[in-house]
Amino acid sequence: WQRGYGIFSVNPKEVDVVKRYIENQDIHHKKITFKDEFRKFLKNYNIDYDERFIWN
Repeated sequence: WQRGYGIFSVNPKEVDVVKRYIENQDIHHKKITFKDEFRKFLKNYNIDYDERFIWN
């Protein structure tokens, strides 16, 4: 249902939360697009990016 992905490390205490997130991504992304959520992660973690280089 999507072509792209991003990778972030996970606090071992949050593995169950991340697992549930992954299992329910298709439902989750009906509320927020993958691109919007990815931008949110980048902003939350102060990662500089240029959209010309992250989307196909």
